[in-house]
Amino acid sequence: MNGPKYFFIYLFVFIGLMSCSSDDSNTNDEPEALNPLVAYEEFNISYGNDSDQVFDLYLPPNRNSETKTIILVHGGGWTAGDKADMNAFKDYIKTQMTGYAIVNMNYRLADQNNPPYPMQINDITTVVDYLETNENYYSISNDIGFIGASAGAHLSLLWSYAFDSNSQVEMVCSVVGPTNFTDPAYLNNTNPVLQEILDAFGIDATTEFLEEVSPYHRVTATAPPTILFYGGQDPLIPTTQGTDMRDRLQELNIIHEFTLYPNEGHGWLGLNLLDTTIKLHTFIETHM
Repeated sequence: MNGPKYFFIYLFVFIGLMSCSSDDSNTNDEPEALNPLVAYEEFNISYGNDSDQVFDLYLPPNRNSETKTIILVHGGGWTAGDKADMNAFKDYIKTQMTGYAIVNMNYRLADQNNPPYPMQINDITTVVDYLETNENYYSISNDIGFIGASAGAHLSLLWSYAFDSNSQVEMVCSVVGPTNFTDPAYLNNTNPVLQEILDAFGIDATTEFLEEVSPYHRVTATAPPTILFYGGQDPLIPTTQGTDMRDRLQELNIIHEFTLYPNEGHGWLGLNLLDTTIKLHTFIETHM
């Protein structure tokens, strides 16, 4: 997979530095807010020192302090992937759900020296904090929703259930996301490709740790409305990852929807994709 391409807005940075140096009296002033009447886009906004700690921002026209943000979190087995993989979601929301701001984020990818947890959860926290700090500048609220795919769905669920300390998440969507690493279907699997992906969280990890990184074990009765989509023939995500999460949400009386496409794998097209789109659109409009 090709690495991400980064486009830095040098002129903006240069002008900002010059204005600060030319007028010391304004060094503590907040920047003038963007015009909320017009759409605004900015790419590869840095939120950390790593080259992967960037996100794209899409702001709709006529936004205000009640405009909510949908955060997109890509998949890739926690070790690969890029925000460009979520462009289909971004394009749909941008054209068909025009009242929402969109953040399409990258996060630091795991390797043998940098495990995904808590690194990637920390990256989501930093992005959420960045948005809250700049909500007046962007003319948005601090209410958010998540759409995640595969590993990104796992991160979206985990953050929404266990790390949303300010109750900002109004809905979360998992498309083929892992939910329970203590599932026997994972612990007793014989798929070397699947096992290699799971090993990103550590070889011979303890049960306590596997529970800590599992949305199934971290969800509580205060969890936000959740919508789940899974494929019955997925070679990486056993059906029980979806059905057990559905049952747990039911036990806790959490608003939720669950769709299993029996003949689909780790993603789908055609009529089932249309079905996913319609259901997700309705769920977002209902709960955000």
